[in-house]
Amino acid sequence: MVGYAFMGAAHSQAWRTVNRVFDLPARARMALICGRDAGKVADAAGRLGWDAHTTDWRDLVASDDIDVVDVCTPGDSHAEIALAALAAGKHVLCEKPLANTISEARAMAAAAVTAQAAGVRSMCGFNYRRVPAVAVMRQLVADGRLGVIRHVRATYLQDWIVDPQFPLVWRLQRDRAGSGALGDIGAHIIDLTQYVTGRRITGVSAITETFVKERPLPAGSSGLAATVDGTAVDGLTVADANGADGHRPATGPVTVDDAAVFVARLDGGVLATYEASRFATGRKNALRVEINGSLGTVAFDLERLNELEFYDATRPAAEQGFSRILVTEGEHPYMSAWWPPGHLIGYEHSFTHQARDFVEAVATGVDPAPSFVDGLQVQLVLDAVTRSAELGSSWTEVEPALAAVAV
Repeated sequence: MVGYAFMGAAHSQAWRTVNRVFDLPARARMALICGRDAGKVADAAGRLGWDAHTTDWRDLVASDDIDVVDVCTPGDSHAEIALAALAAGKHVLCEKPLANTISEARAMAAAAVTAQAAGVRSMCGFNYRRVPAVAVMRQLVADGRLGVIRHVRATYLQDWIVDPQFPLVWRLQRDRAGSGALGDIGAHIIDLTQYVTGRRITGVSAITETFVKERPLPAGSSGLAATVDGTAVDGLTVADANGADGHRPATGPVTVDDAAVFVARLDGGVLATYEASRFATGRKNALRVEINGSLGTVAFDLERLNELEFYDATRPAAEQGFSRILVTEGEHPYMSAWWPPGHLIGYEHSFTHQARDFVEAVATGVDPAPSFVDGLQVQLVLDAVTRSAELGSSWTEVEPALAAVAV
């Protein structure tokens, strides 16, 4: 695995757990973890359960006894690492969004398609697909329980950078992250709605905004936390505007969006609205997706991830109303491996389910999903949203991913 911070810890938890929970045709051994800081990666290896550590990701690619490379770095290094790993015959799991640019994502998707012919598998890490309630939501749509789909509305709201003194971490720099709230959390709801409905976003009209243009430069950062002049900053716990010695810390420009709002059409004329913001004060990790159809509605809320809200308009009028589906039964996807009915699972389980599906696909010679082509499809939507916002919210068509790979 390359990377050991927030996503590195989440993925490590999954690799440690997956074979202890699921009966799989192969066993994952956590062989080697990579990070740029020798001391920190050595600490991470011991803490997260890896056999060995290195500061050069090329060691992973060159190693004969490694089958899988898991990429958990910022987006600016996804393409280089993934392309080298695929060329070396390694199976690749790469965190979302797939890349920072369309050209990088196209190259990665094309390389993945080529590698498939040699039995080399790849997957883009949209972990929310692996929440059991989301899988049930998708099945309700596929089974026609909602009838003709008319509306999709999706929001993903956070507030961890509301304070203007929160430092300029890598997620706020375009050259590292590619985009801001749009790519970081907007990518999730783009993928989730396309996955649940089975429909592709075909066009968008968008607005983006950066509310805080300058931020203090961090002395160090990891995941969603950082330090300014030696003072820890995590979420809304912020440093004083002045450093420890009374001077104002140096600042740098924020080069990504803080919020993105767009309307869209999906295949078949479905209307959709999307909102991604890291400035929604009071909202910590509020992802919500609602699908309205001619026969009913289904809604998912990540902060209640074991539940679905379902409205069945085919019921007699006197019995209609939103019902709560508790997705903890053994018949529900993934749940038979965990606890008795009614015993809840959490955020980290989605990564274990992701590892489970990836190991099984690699071991049985099946191409896992979401593929790099699926990741490219999300990237094409992100690009269209960005271009639309730059052109005054003009309607912007979204190119199909397979056509982009061909190009």
